[in-house]
Amino acid sequence: MPVSFERRDAIGIVTLSRPESRNAWGTDFNEGIARAFAQMEEDDAIRCAVLTGDDAGGAFSAGANLKDRRTHTMDSVGDFVKSISRRRGRPFEVLSSFPKPIVGAVNGYAVGIGCIITFCCDLLVASERAEWRLPQVGLGILPAYGGSTRLARWVGKGHAMRLALGFPLTAQEAYRIGLAQWLVPHGKLMDQALEVAGHVASLPPLAARLTKESLLAGLDIPNLADASLVDLYRFATLELTEDKAEGHAAWREKRKPAFRGR
Repeated sequence: MPVSFERRDAIGIVTLSRPESRNAWGTDFNEGIARAFAQMEEDDAIRCAVLTGDDAGGAFSAGANLKDRRTHTMDSVGDFVKSISRRRGRPFEVLSSFPKPIVGAVNGYAVGIGCIITFCCDLLVASERAEWRLPQVGLGILPAYGGSTRLARWVGKGHAMRLALGFPLTAQEAYRIGLAQWLVPHGKLMDQALEVAGHVASLPPLAARLTKESLLAGLDIPNLADASLVDLYRFATLELTEDKAEGHAAWREKRKPAFRGR
């Protein structure tokens, strides 16, 4: 399968797999990601997702398959415009709207579309071999799907412009500027990613879910006062949950809490 899925306790692991071409992107990746993340969204037992590339390919994803002459072409502007409404199932929308936290485990080159997809994760763990590249401008196009804007939300305009204009970003630089939150030796990548995901999965799932919603929605609210006001409603909702009562009781009783997502 070009996109594999496995579950480890409360963690769902999605792997991009086309190792013979460094996990180069294809429409089957779009379909596989949509299918796997829909399954995880419906499964309340899964509380955190991990997205990575097949290590046998030596990359997270080398991006679009440029050997295929149909790549980056269109039959007509009209056909392209009419196809836009069918793009809601594209991986960018799928990941951006996924309500549970996503940990990206970047195991090597993340190029083009394979680079942009990492910006749709919520936390990034980078192997020392990871490298981000956006080569689109050099090919006469641009990083689509809000690629440079998504990156600017992580690291600011200057760093986003640099990568968008073709300068590569090493794992060490990605960690330094805050794109990656963890930087580890290659052999420790999945251990670290699963440790991060395990911590997230141990949290009250409703609180983790609304925290992600609050942060991402708040970025689209033009002023902090309005973002703060909206957060009060999320806070009040969580006040009424069983997990809130359990978390407070466990803290007072000095025991491990048992959260149920209620």
